[in-house]
Amino acid sequence: MQTVTSPHVAQVSFWQALGFWFKLGFLSFGGPAGQIALMHQELVVKRRWISEKRFLHALNYCMVLPGPEAQQLATYLGWLMHRTRGGIAAGVLFVLPSLFLLITLSWIYIAYGEVSVVAGFFYGIKPAVTAIVVQAAYRIGSRALKNKLLWAIAAASFVAIFMLELPFPLIVLSAAVIGMVGGHYKPELFSAAASHAQAKQSHGEALIDDNTPTPAHALFKWTRLLQVLLIGAALWVVPMGYLSWHFGWDHTLTQMSWFFTKAALLTFGGAYAVLPYVYQGAVETFGWATPSQMIDGLALGETTPGPLIMVVAFVAFIGGYAQALFGPDSLFLAGAVAACLVTWFTFLPSFLFIFAGGPLIETTHNNLRFTAPLTAITAAVVGVILNLAVFFGYHVLWPTGLQGLFDWPSALIAVAAGVALFKYHCNVIHVIIVCGLLGVCLKWLLP
Repeated sequence: MQTVTSPHVAQVSFWQALGFWFKLGFLSFGGPAGQIALMHQELVVKRRWISEKRFLHALNYCMVLPGPEAQQLATYLGWLMHRTRGGIAAGVLFVLPSLFLLITLSWIYIAYGEVSVVAGFFYGIKPAVTAIVVQAAYRIGSRALKNKLLWAIAAASFVAIFMLELPFPLIVLSAAVIGMVGGHYKPELFSAAASHAQAKQSHGEALIDDNTPTPAHALFKWTRLLQVLLIGAALWVVPMGYLSWHFGWDHTLTQMSWFFTKAALLTFGGAYAVLPYVYQGAVETFGWATPSQMIDGLALGETTPGPLIMVVAFVAFIGGYAQALFGPDSLFLAGAVAACLVTWFTFLPSFLFIFAGGPLIETTHNNLRFTAPLTAITAAVVGVILNLAVFFGYHVLWPTGLQGLFDWPSALIAVAAGVALFKYHCNVIHVIIVCGLLGVCLKWLLP
C-alpha cells in the first residue's frame, strides 16, 4: 500500500527518493546540526516532501533516542514515505559513504602517516563547521523557540551542559517533565499551531502535510512490533553468535562488536556524549588505539560526511590493522572487516528504534499530551547545539588552550563562512569545499 499523500503535490517515487538519499550521504557534513539543517532545507523548504510540523515531530522523537539523530531522522522520513525499504535505503545510504571514506582515510593515516594536503583541508573545514553549527542552532531555534518559556528552557539547557556539566539524559528528562506538566496546565505554550501557520505561509503545501492521514504502514500494530523485534534480535544474535563460535568470546572482533553494541545504547545526546566511554574502552581497556589516534579519529569524524559517531569505524580499523588480525599480509582486510563489523553493531539499534517506535510516534503527531514533552525537548536541544558551537569555537580558535596563541587564520575562515551562510545563504557544501581549499593554501603559505 502506498503512502497517503497530498493530491495537490507531485508524488515522489521510491527511485526518486533513493537518488536524494544517495546524494545526501555524500553531502551530510557539519555534524548532526548541519545534517538536520540540510535535510530541512531540502525536504521541507525546497522539495516540500514533508511539512514543517511533521518534520519537527519526527526530529523530536529522534532527539530522545540513543544513537545518531540525523541518521535516524533520515531513516524515519524514508520509512514514512516508502515503508521499510525506504527507511533502510535512507539510513544505509546516510552511513555508507562515510564508512568507505573513513576506511580509505584510516588506511592512508596508519600506512603513510600524515598527509599535508589532507591536514590542510581539515584545518580549513573545522572553522567552517563551527559556523555551520551556529547557523543550525539559529535556524532550529528560530523555528522551535516560539515563546519566552521555550527560550528559558533553551537557556537553562545551555547553562546546565556548559557551566554545570550535567549529563544530557538528565537535561532531556527534565525538559520532558516540564513539557508534560506545562502541556497540562498551559497547553497554548507548547502548541505547534503558530509555527505551523508560519510554515504554511512560507513553504506552501507539502507531499506529507500536517493533515495528511497517517499511512497504513505507519499505524501501530502489536503484531508488527513483535515482527520488528524478532528480526532485529536475529540480526544481532546471528553475527554475534558466529563471531563467538568461530573466533571465541575474547577475540578482538567479538569484543569490538559487543563493546560498540553497548556504546550504541548509550549515545544519548549525540556522539560527544559517548566519546568518553569509547575513549575509556578503546584506549585504556582494550588498547585498540592510542590517545593521539583517538584525537585524530575525532578530527576525521568531524570533517567527513555522515554521523560523527562514525569515529568508531576509525577506531576499529586502527585496532584491526595494528593487531594484524588476519596475519601480516592482510592488514588492510583486517582493518576493513573490523570497521564494517563495528558499523553494523553500532547502527543496528538505530534502525530498530525507528521501525519499532515510529508507528507509535507517527500516530501521536496531533496529540498534545505526546507532543508537549517533545516540544520542550526540542527547545532544550537548541541550548545543547549552542554548547556544541562554543565547544568547536574554543578548540578551533585556541587549539592549544586559552593560554596558547589565538589562531587568527581559523578565525578569518570562520567569519567568512558565517558571512557566506548568514548573509548570502550559500550552499553548505560549497562553503565547506572553499574553506577546505583555503586551509590547504594557508598550510602551504604559513609556517
